[in-house]
Order: sequence, then C-alpha cells, then structure tokens
Amino acid sequence: MDKVLLSLGHGYSARALARRLMPQGWHVIGTTRSAEKAAELTAEGVEALVWPGNALAPVLARATHLLSSIAPDEQGDPVLRLARDQIAAAGHLRWVGYLSTTGVYGDHHGGWVDEATPLTPATARGKARGTAEAEWQALAQEAGLPLHIFRLAGIYGPGRGPFAKVRAGTARRIVKPGQVFSRIHVADIAQVLEASMAHLNPGAIYNLCDDDPAPPEEIIAHAAELLGLPLPPEEDFATAEMSPMARSFYAESKRVRNDRIKDELGIRLLYPSYREGLAALLAEETA
Repeated sequence: MDKVLLSLGHGYSARALARRLMPQGWHVIGTTRSAEKAAELTAEGVEALVWPGNALAPVLARATHLLSSIAPDEQGDPVLRLARDQIAAAGHLRWVGYLSTTGVYGDHHGGWVDEATPLTPATARGKARGTAEAEWQALAQEAGLPLHIFRLAGIYGPGRGPFAKVRAGTARRIVKPGQVFSRIHVADIAQVLEASMAHLNPGAIYNLCDDDPAPPEEIIAHAAELLGLPLPPEEDFATAEMSPMARSFYAESKRVRNDRIKDELGIRLLYPSYREGLAALLAEETA
C-alpha cells in the first residue's frame, strides 16, 4: 500500500482525519488501549492495534506516515518512552505529525500569539506539552524525521458541542472579564493535517484555530439562540462552583493567530468562527 497512516492514540481528531483519507485509498492503522475501542475502530474500516500490549514494530515498518495524538503524562511523552528507538529507526517515514496544544503559549491576558511566540506555559498540562514537543523535536533532529507540530486550540465538533447542556438546562455562562479562547472544529483539524501531508515542511509548527477568538459565555448564548431557548444563567467566575480542571482552563487568556496554515498550506477554514460551526452541528443533529 502506497499511503499508510499509523495513528498512535487514534482518538477524536485522528478519526476525523481517517474519514478524509480512507475514501482516497489510504490505509489507516490506529492504536487504542482497549479491545472494546479496537472493535469500534475496526467497524470504521481502521486496522486496530491494542497498544501498549502488542508489538508496534511490524505496523511501524508498514507505515508511510505517523501521527501521535497521545497526551504526555507526569514522566513525559509516553510514546517516546515506549518506542523512541523504534521511531528513530523509521527512516522510511515521509511525514510525522505531533498534536500539541496552544496551551504551550501560557497566559497573554487576551493578547495575540503566533508560532514564533516564546513558550511560557502556566498550567501543568501546558508545561507537559511543551516538554513533549521538545522531546519530539530532539528526536527529529537526531534521526532526521520529517516532524510537523500542530498546536490545537479548543476542539469542538459532532458530539462535542454545547447543545446537549443547553437543552438539559445545565449550561452556564461563566463570565470572567477579558477572558477569550480560540477554538477549532475537528473537520478543520483534519483538513489541515491532510494539507500538511501534501505540503511537507519538516520542522514546521502550525497553530490550528479559527478566525474568531471569543469569550466562552458568548458561545453558550449563541447555542441557546440557535435552539430558541432561554439564555442559560450568568455566573461570576470568581464565585462559580467549578471543578479544578474546568477552572484551570480560565487561567489563560489569549487570541491565537492562524495565518501560517492559510499562507503555507492554502487552507480555507470550513468553519471560520463558532457561528458557522454551531450552525453546522445543529443541522447535523436535526438531520
């Protein structure tokens, strides 16, 4: 097979990519940690591999492209901890992609960042991602791998929209003055990854986000308007009851630039703002 993608941690974003590639004749091998998830992937036409647990070397030898979506842990990047030498020896790979996060930029008090902005992560998750990026870059330099890093903003898409909570009456508009987030529809992640595979630029880093950073309460309000339901209650961030994880997302505020994916990869976003994205999600749900 001429084009074989080995997708490590074949989750939400990678599955969207596979749905674009497989109709074009690509063969996709996806790793997952459970036999139950492996059965789901098989039903989608993906060659599933439970890993860790089974040998990676045979599928790595067949792959022409490698994508890692696996998040770092307290010890660093688990993929490189388990398979660094095998990946380093895979000199036949035409393209290697690593999915990171815009959290590596840290807090910029609502200011703009781009791929050249120094990394100053403030959260534990952001610091771990920055460390993992450096590990992958060091490996790529050492082994000559064609590494491309993708820094993803907040991901939404089918099954990950705000409508269910708004309908259930459990949505809240958490207000923190000056807070803005960038976000990206999963279909746009998939088209950027595909475009990168067609326009190789080893060492490149790309921000994946839409054109319209916005306060989180604005998205909830728009979802309610689309559904014709009352606006969910507004709550002050300072006094709102939130899990530590949810609260940590508000520790950083920034606007992320996406010029590079347009200028270098020729991307025209399918969903340039949350308005188009939410409208499409609602249309899919009602269909």
